[in-house]
Amino acid sequence: MLPTAPIFDFHGGIHPEQNKTQSLTLPLGRPKLPKELVLPLGQHIGQASRPLVSIGDSVLKGQTIAINNGFLSSFLHAPTSGKIIAIEDRAIAHPSGLSDLCIILQPDNVERWCDLRPMPLWQESTKTDVLTYLAEMGIVGMGGAGFPTQVKLQGAQKNNLEYLIINAAECEPYITADDMLMREKTAQLVQGIQILQFLAEANEVLIGIEDNKPQAIEQLQNEIRARHLEKQIKLAIVPTKYPSGGEKQLIQLLTDREVPSGKHPIDIGIICQNVGTCVAIYDAVVLGQPLISRITTLTGDAFSQPQNVEVLLGTPIDHLLEYADCDDATLQRLIMGGPMMGFTLENPSVPVVKTTNCILAATVKELPQPEPEQACIRCGMCEQVCPASLLPQQLLWFTKSQEFEKAEHYNLFDCIECGACSYVCPSSIPLVQYYRHGKSEIRDAREANIKSDHAKLRFEARKARQEAEAAEKEAKRLARAKPAPKKDTDKKVAPATQTEAAKPSANDASKKLKVDIAIAKAKLKKLEKTLTTAQEEERTESITQLQLEVNEQKNTLSQLENELSTLAPAPAKAPKITNSEEAAVKQLKIDAAIAKAAVKKIEKAIKRAQDINAPELDELNKQLQTATLRATDLEHSLATATTALEQARSAQDTSKKTSSVNNASTTADDTQLASKKLKIDVAIANAAVKKTKKNIEAMKAEGLDEATIDASGLPQKLTESEAKLADLQSQLAQLAESSGNKETAPKEVTTNPLAEQIKKQKIAVALAKAQLSKLKKKLEKEPENAAEIHIAISEKQAAQTAAETELAQLLNTQEKN
Repeated sequence: MLPTAPIFDFHGGIHPEQNKTQSLTLPLGRPKLPKELVLPLGQHIGQASRPLVSIGDSVLKGQTIAINNGFLSSFLHAPTSGKIIAIEDRAIAHPSGLSDLCIILQPDNVERWCDLRPMPLWQESTKTDVLTYLAEMGIVGMGGAGFPTQVKLQGAQKNNLEYLIINAAECEPYITADDMLMREKTAQLVQGIQILQFLAEANEVLIGIEDNKPQAIEQLQNEIRARHLEKQIKLAIVPTKYPSGGEKQLIQLLTDREVPSGKHPIDIGIICQNVGTCVAIYDAVVLGQPLISRITTLTGDAFSQPQNVEVLLGTPIDHLLEYADCDDATLQRLIMGGPMMGFTLENPSVPVVKTTNCILAATVKELPQPEPEQACIRCGMCEQVCPASLLPQQLLWFTKSQEFEKAEHYNLFDCIECGACSYVCPSSIPLVQYYRHGKSEIRDAREANIKSDHAKLRFEARKARQEAEAAEKEAKRLARAKPAPKKDTDKKVAPATQTEAAKPSANDASKKLKVDIAIAKAKLKKLEKTLTTAQEEERTESITQLQLEVNEQKNTLSQLENELSTLAPAPAKAPKITNSEEAAVKQLKIDAAIAKAAVKKIEKAIKRAQDINAPELDELNKQLQTATLRATDLEHSLATATTALEQARSAQDTSKKTSSVNNASTTADDTQLASKKLKIDVAIANAAVKKTKKNIEAMKAEGLDEATIDASGLPQKLTESEAKLADLQSQLAQLAESSGNKETAPKEVTTNPLAEQIKKQKIAVALAKAQLSKLKKKLEKEPENAAEIHIAISEKQAAQTAAETELAQLLNTQEKN
């Protein structure tokens, strides 16, 4: 005997009558092919698969016939060779009894396999490649939920996994599919566990199995000993108690750890897999066979030959009833699953799916009709047996009175619907049915809220799009509009003056060339960005055309710059500023403001879409890109027009002064232009700081830890941006002071070191206050890191106090001087 792992206990649980021996008397059966196989596209949790075949197609055994349709989805394969005769709605195995889209395959009884692609060198492959391969093989959890295996293992790779638990408990009465699997395919099971351990990299592997499976336990011990895996794999034999096979209950049994409410086992460093999943992984990796069959228990007194069968997916249940010789006269209820958590099948033509582990054909004596529901006597037995440590009585009252918010507050969704409470209830209250009703009502309400959010999102997106289109139309209208000619009121204008006014000055030509150059640069930048996108998407036809356009635009830009460089200097006489030029600048400011508002509105819509995972997210991102490009173009045009207008005004003022005043005015204009450039740089730096802060807050909202955020480089980028902003603000303040001194006393332009130190110290105080405020907000969001944050706050407070003290000393010195 191998040494076994220690065993703990969980709250509650029951001991229903075991009926496992009747299905273990016969060897593993293999029914013949049915007339048709019905393959539902939704055989797993998450989105249904997307068909790859059409009616009339011939397929081979193991060929992919449906591909995954999202993150929580899986592939589907042909269980045998044959012809696709229909893709239509058929009744499926579901408590609702509703229909779903299915692929109907007519076997040709030849069993021709497609080309198999095993991974014999899986240990030398990357884990990502193996996970991708498992996804393509359609491997899902075969213990009940049908969770895609690669998704669960991807989550395991992101965490430091401590335990890999193999669920072999099979606690449900009647079901023996996993027991037979462990007896028949012990070697494949152990090799599948080795592949799982390679992917999960857990510190310890535990196989949890109930003590009512002595033959399977012995064979597992022998196989582990034969492969010298005693140190890697440990067997944990747990006492027979229902529902010890529940994921959270088995974790508590083997590790004495409880999964918190609303969390998953992966959150505490544990992952669970069913033994059927392990064998399916072995078949896929070693043999190259996708998941196309499973072992299912056929049991119940209505069967003359109860047994376990290895059956192809899609096999109709009535075909299995005929195979095991079911007596229709004595059949009272047909249940898929066990008597505790299974559901009644109203239509025996529903197919076997990836999660079908048992078909129970019960007689009246075996499963009599439940007694009529009576009033609750408050005995408390339901609370004593609840394995999830809930208050079933409270949940019953809340669901009956439609107080679903209170029921959710009492952790209704932690109920695993094991049926233990209903089993012991002396009043015959169907508690699980009430809980299922409450869960469905809550889900319906959530879906209604999501639909409402979607409708609101679509409305806001449409409104933003209409505003952006209106702004674009208005800009085009203004561009087409020509300024009205002014009437000449002064008829005594000299002919020479009229001739000079009629000729465009060199200054006007220079301004026009600068505007054209700015527009050409914006167009070139846009074309280069489009070309980069086309190259990434490998659109060959578009790349050639875009390269020609880029080259043509570069030539145009080069010609404009040459014309500007060869243009003669502007004459001393300043051009007149027309009302149309000022109106154009004003209209550009309005258009830029409208474009910025449209960008902000689309950004808000995208944030809301990300919160609810809306399908309009891609469309909104495209709208945001278009709106951002438009806003950037308008800002460039506005900056160019504003510069041209200011130059014209400066030239007018210069023409009215003497040569000495002209020199001083030119210097002032240069200072003013430098000041404007610094203001633009300050605005850009401030925007960069805000954007970086917003990205950091978004990462924190997604639940990312500080280490991940630091690794992204955003905190360092924020520090550099804040330092750059402070430096630019300091330069702007120096320039403003220098400009003021020149206006009052142009002959005495001197620097003031004390004022410079005061300004720098003010900036240091402001930075310290901002960092202190940031730390206080962080303390509110992360109370678990309170000790570290308090230390950082104390340091920042000390730095702020020191900076304020030094600033006060500098101010006192300034007053004395």
